[in-house]
Amino acid sequence: MYLVPPMDDEPPPEYVAFVTLRARELRAEATRLVGGDTDAAERVYLDVLTETAGHWRRLLWWGRLTGTDAVTAYVRKFLDKRTEEWREDQIYEVRVTAVHAAGHAPRAGSLALLKAAVIPGTARASLEALADAEIAWVHAWRRSQWRHVMRVAGGAVLIVGGMIQYFGHLSSGGY
Repeated sequence: MYLVPPMDDEPPPEYVAFVTLRARELRAEATRLVGGDTDAAERVYLDVLTETAGHWRRLLWWGRLTGTDAVTAYVRKFLDKRTEEWREDQIYEVRVTAVHAAGHAPRAGSLALLKAAVIPGTARASLEALADAEIAWVHAWRRSQWRHVMRVAGGAVLIVGGMIQYFGHLSSGGY
């Protein structure tokens, strides 16, 4: 029995839908923030998705509690943080120029088709977005498994250390 159940090894449909709806926009923003370096943008993009996956349940809970879009706020905050870390790691200064992204150009089509892309349940996961969601979720799941192992190992060390202290105290006659 868990107070907080462990993270599932498969992403929930809500997470896949989130990635499907936001993948293009998030990837374009990551590319813009790293100055057009596609390899760096891909790393930043996947780091943001992985970090979001690791906090997914907490973010949904907090969003419901506060009535806000906690997931989008967290993604924006972590994207800025991860981009700043990337920039600090660069040897040379990175220049960022504002460019009109192709993904943000007005699209032709009926109003119903435009709405269908953002209404939950109507957007269909592209294979690329589905793969990104799966990869990010698996990375977050592995990270959560390692954290669990480290917590158990740390607890065991504390218990054994406490027992050694206690039995050492008893054997020295210090009742």
